[in-house]
Amino acid sequence: MMMFDLNKELEKIKNGVDKDELGMILVHNGIVRGTSRKGDGRVISMQLDYDKDKLDKAVKDTLDRQGVKSVVVYINEGLLKVGDDIMYVIVAGDRRANILSPFIELIEQIKTNVVTEAEAAV
Repeated sequence: MMMFDLNKELEKIKNGVDKDELGMILVHNGIVRGTSRKGDGRVISMQLDYDKDKLDKAVKDTLDRQGVKSVVVYINEGLLKVGDDIMYVIVAGDRRANILSPFIELIEQIKTNVVTEAEAAV
């Protein structure tokens, strides 16, 4: 399991995007919680896999949106236990009005179309 360094990624964005074009960075950190989404039991662990090609396309599509200057996605593939990071999604751009919708849409795209298997052991 690769470790994701959020501070390092934020620094890369701040140093790699033109300062005149960077006004906001949004970060999502999904975590394995101890209760099932349906609320019908305890979660012990989950097996997470994803489609890398679909992820690449979702990232590219997000980068093509007005105002979006940088996108970073890390998905923690494999057997995860409660408290483990599932994913990080970072979208950076010029202003909130331009990046909030692409940020939310990318997270939903990952959850519905990119993750190919997410089984919870209850």
